[in-house]
Amino acid sequence: MKSTAIANSNIALVKYWGKRNEKLILPFNSSISMTLDGLYTATTVEFSEKYKQDSLSIDGGHIFGEELSKASVQLDIIRKLAKSTLKGKMVSRSNFPKSAGLASSASGFAALTLAATKALGLHLDRKELGIIARQGSGSACRSLYGGFVEWQKGTLEDGSDSYARQIAPKDHWGELAMVVSVVTAKEKKVKSRAGMAQTVANSPLYKAWLETVEDDLVKARKGIKEMNFTLLGAIAEMNCLKMHCTMVTTTPHIIYWEPQTVSMMKEVMAMREEGLECYFTIDGGPQVKILCLDKDVKKIEARVRENKDVQKVYLCHAGDDAGITKEDLF
Repeated sequence: MKSTAIANSNIALVKYWGKRNEKLILPFNSSISMTLDGLYTATTVEFSEKYKQDSLSIDGGHIFGEELSKASVQLDIIRKLAKSTLKGKMVSRSNFPKSAGLASSASGFAALTLAATKALGLHLDRKELGIIARQGSGSACRSLYGGFVEWQKGTLEDGSDSYARQIAPKDHWGELAMVVSVVTAKEKKVKSRAGMAQTVANSPLYKAWLETVEDDLVKARKGIKEMNFTLLGAIAEMNCLKMHCTMVTTTPHIIYWEPQTVSMMKEVMAMREEGLECYFTIDGGPQVKILCLDKDVKKIEARVRENKDVQKVYLCHAGDDAGITKEDLF
């Protein structure tokens, strides 16, 4: 009753920001992402009568409080399906900073959901897994798939039509790259969940966000399917800026950007003006992800590494589906 899963992080090109149902994590808008091959989380889950309570370890540290509670609730959903009352031991490791705007919760809950369902003998399809994973972290349903993925917002109150589907596999557009620049590894003060709730509640720009995001989705799908880099890059960058504008105009303000974030955004714009076509996107955090094509990636990566404001750089392409591995963490 033990299983280990690996899931990659994903970075949204058309963002998800705001929930119509907090408990089930149902979004106000659909979103489109790219699963990354370089950033992943591995999670081992074991259920046994020897465990008197659920336990969670992340990157070598024992976790308590709200994070443990969220993971236990996720196990409860899976235990109910499997008709089990066994407690579980969860051990998770990522190769990138968590809670820093790099979608660690997406890869984490995708891996947890896949590992836990397998450990309890459930054989679920990706749609069913996505509906469960989404309830731990919304974007986790996207990390179950490789390549390019859309999380459909759905309209039903029970959330049964809100899940991810693959737009294109990873080898559809092998030349598309993402240079991930980490300007700080510190955990952000305002978690995405709290930030979304605050934005929906009082940003005067949130209505405009919802009115324009559908057009962004249409253009992003077209950009991916036709491998139109200029179209996809421009939409991703503008969509990111619109999302952050809704946060900045909340009360109190939510400003995830650090000075180094703005420096990197300007660097991307400068490279573009110089003929190196690239575009930035930023999630709920300070890290700047740069979309580019392989023909320019070495020059762009070198420029990023030369920047004194950047602590770490990851070079990524589209990654694989989440999957089971035999290499257990305990």
